[in-house]
Amino acid sequence: MNAGPAKTRGYYSNRMSFLSQGRCAVFEEPVGPAGVRVRERPETPVEEGQVAISVRFAGLNHLDLWLVGGAQRVEPPRVIGADGAGEVIESAGGRFKPGDEVVVYPVDCDWTCDQCQAGQMVYCRKFGIAGEHTDGAACTRWLVPERNVFPKPKGLNWEEAAAFPLTFLTAYRMLVTKARLQRGETLLVVGAGAGVSVAAIAIGHHLGAHVMATSRSLEKMAAARQLGAADTFPSEGFSGPAREATGGAGVDVVFDSVGAATIDEDLKALKMGGRIVTCGSTSGPKVTVLWPRLFFRHAEIIGSTMGNVSEFEGVLKLLEEGVRPVVDSVFPVDQAKDALEHLDRAEQFGKVLLRME
Repeated sequence: MNAGPAKTRGYYSNRMSFLSQGRCAVFEEPVGPAGVRVRERPETPVEEGQVAISVRFAGLNHLDLWLVGGAQRVEPPRVIGADGAGEVIESAGGRFKPGDEVVVYPVDCDWTCDQCQAGQMVYCRKFGIAGEHTDGAACTRWLVPERNVFPKPKGLNWEEAAAFPLTFLTAYRMLVTKARLQRGETLLVVGAGAGVSVAAIAIGHHLGAHVMATSRSLEKMAAARQLGAADTFPSEGFSGPAREATGGAGVDVVFDSVGAATIDEDLKALKMGGRIVTCGSTSGPKVTVLWPRLFFRHAEIIGSTMGNVSEFEGVLKLLEEGVRPVVDSVFPVDQAKDALEHLDRAEQFGKVLLRME
């Protein structure tokens, strides 16, 4: 999920409904990747409604870079990582038993407000993300609300299970719920390589869209084609090739997590009545739009962040149907700094993981 620095969102919570214990990768100083250190945290008993998970792998996201760089307005210490997969150690509820293999829905909410009761967790006033607003998965023992715990999809290995929650949830909501992507439509994914973009290519292809992708890297364009993209273009000036590939009509849906640097090309690539769906602003929070391009094209620009629990269940269904996350690389937790630096260099195609064992 690439929602952008919290300074543009104006909210964070000090609630700790997710508790990271044991050996943890902890954000301690807002100085970049060097501000993350491995620490031992004491273990506490499992309380009513909690599940204790022995985390096998934790997934990193661009969100972690913003956190360690000080952009999120979160006071350290905070354990990083929204994504985690592992085995149940102990459960105070009735749904899970020790040894169960599980994944975690990484949204923090109160579950009781009107919005949560209506299934709209993303609209909860206490909405948060694991690893940002509350402790994350980069730990050996993770205490998690039972409502956030789901069985690990049977077809996934441990690395894949830690690679999908945040990015696939974000991409699923963007494409299925918000952009209303239909079989046979054209989908242009801007910036192939980032975890959420890789998820969008995989989901779009599975849903039967004609997927296109952009990148500055020939290697990433090749990887996008292998994943299901029918056409790939260099990032610079991508609207021209995209329109040419559609016979001049333009694309139905543009999937963008870049923002300021690409919005003009997004609009130029779009067909009449097309939709741009965005979850991020990795190129900066302020966007300038040539306004006539928006209204003359009858275009929609749709914002989205994370997803509801029903959408997480939708992701689990796609994974059971054969969609697969892409793992770029795995680092031992002792090398969390190196993993974040690798992520910061934008060298990855897919997810960067920490091995917690």
